[in-house]
Amino acid sequence: MRSIEELKVTGSLLNKTAVSFFWYDSVHYLSTDFLRSSVIRGSPCSVQVIYNFIILKYMYVYRRQVAIEKGIATLLALALVLWVTGTHMFMKAEAANLTYIKDTLSNSAPSEASNHTIQFLSPTGVTTTQSIVITFPNGFNLSTSTVAFDDIDLAEGGVDETLVAAGATVAQWNVAIAGQTLTFTSGGASAIIAPNATVTIEIGTNATFGTTGNAQLTNPSATTSYEFTATAGTADSGQFRVAIVDDVLVTANIDTTLTFTVTGVTSGATVNTSTTTTAAVTTSDTLPFGTLAANVSKTLAQDLAVTTNARNGFVVTVEQSQQLQSSTGADIDGFVNGNWTTTPTAWSAPTNNIANENTWGHWGLTSEDFVTGRTSEFSANTWVAASTTPIIIMGHTGPSDGATAGEGLTRIGYQAQIATLQEAGDDYNTSLTYIATATF
Repeated sequence: MRSIEELKVTGSLLNKTAVSFFWYDSVHYLSTDFLRSSVIRGSPCSVQVIYNFIILKYMYVYRRQVAIEKGIATLLALALVLWVTGTHMFMKAEAANLTYIKDTLSNSAPSEASNHTIQFLSPTGVTTTQSIVITFPNGFNLSTSTVAFDDIDLAEGGVDETLVAAGATVAQWNVAIAGQTLTFTSGGASAIIAPNATVTIEIGTNATFGTTGNAQLTNPSATTSYEFTATAGTADSGQFRVAIVDDVLVTANIDTTLTFTVTGVTSGATVNTSTTTTAAVTTSDTLPFGTLAANVSKTLAQDLAVTTNARNGFVVTVEQSQQLQSSTGADIDGFVNGNWTTTPTAWSAPTNNIANENTWGHWGLTSEDFVTGRTSEFSANTWVAASTTPIIIMGHTGPSDGATAGEGLTRIGYQAQIATLQEAGDDYNTSLTYIATATF
């Protein structure tokens, strides 16, 4: 084939030709401008020859380009089909990181016993006969502790697995401790961890499946963070840390408080379900029985309130300074019939025995607080004698607000009754002393 230099064309023909071509298998460019301005040596050649020649070359290159494009399209289509149909399953499996991995301690103080709750998510899971391995850092006493398989729980997705010390069946896991390593080994097809399942390992007294654990691990003595290593199956692994820190000592002072008030009660009020209502108005420091008539009992009352922040509560006692006595020497004796009873007893009238002046009149007291700490507690409409010995009439075992009945608020009743033989006198009197004692 002749080169371009051997082609000769006339300018008249080129002027009528408005085409330009790119020669694909060379770096030469043939244009109408080139042909118009050049005199090519050799035998003449018509534009038709050049046109035919270049068209043939172009068609060859075009066919070759179409073939290449078809090949690329075929490869792309095949790659897409393989990806959709899952050919990627034949790729080699690679190791994955355990995720959401943590260890929660029940006590993070140095050298203290603590439970461990280890959790993680295994992307690949654990299949038959594979293992879960937790490696504890030095400082934790796994290798020397008394922790055994019955102090350990393993759960998948919140469902506990069955653990044994050795000889696991297809639905069990062997548990082994060697040095600082804790290993769970699947016994068979029913002892597996599914991919992306949450694994929970409990070590200590928090392990309650089957048998409750009774041994714990002891923390290191140094205050710093410690790295653990965990592996699940043959593909998944990860690291996690716990921090051992000193306990924080918090101190505070709270002032003690104790407020005790005595309040009078109006007439016509009830006391501890007594059938006799109060006969007169009392104040915080007076109990005016007035004139007592034979065979008619009279009742008076006072309200007591205690407010305190005492940790162990309080008690209130009452005692009289002397018998309820006249300046003549006559007295109204203690309930019942001068027997000075300390066991709460239902009210009864004096027996008025001419041979025993103690039976001519008596008086006593009651409390609406039925839990006072007494040996014998008060109950509805029961009474004891007033005495020169302190008598417990109110109490509580903790702080009180002075407003809650039975825990800081109560009503105390006093009742007197005489018979026809009780000596006359217009100045019977005694003094009562209340004492509130708080135990902080």
